[in-house]
Amino acid sequence: MEQLSITEKQGANYILYEISGVMNTYTITELAEKLDENIKKSNIVLDLERVENVDSVGVGLIMATHNDGEDNNHRLYIMNPSAPARIALEDTGFYDVFEVIHAVTEVQ
Repeated sequence: MEQLSITEKQGANYILYEISGVMNTYTITELAEKLDENIKKSNIVLDLERVENVDSVGVGLIMATHNDGEDNNHRLYIMNPSAPARIALEDTGFYDVFEVIHAVTEVQ
């Protein structure tokens, strides 16, 4: 069975979510709840280095979180996207909209 592991860490001006596994319709409920609640309070960093696959629902969640961040004067950062995560985001045509970083020290 596909699973998604989420580790949450607090930073000075962000909340970091280390994600591993598959981001799809069946696995993202908990992540969606956390992102929806916290993008209103803080910048979010999604570490996607260990993500194995992202379906259209996972991409939609990332897009919605990005938009909610803009509405709430916070930013969504994508950190170290794995090849499957990067390809899924590039396929939307909006990859350049996302702030892709390599370390949390790049969070502004």
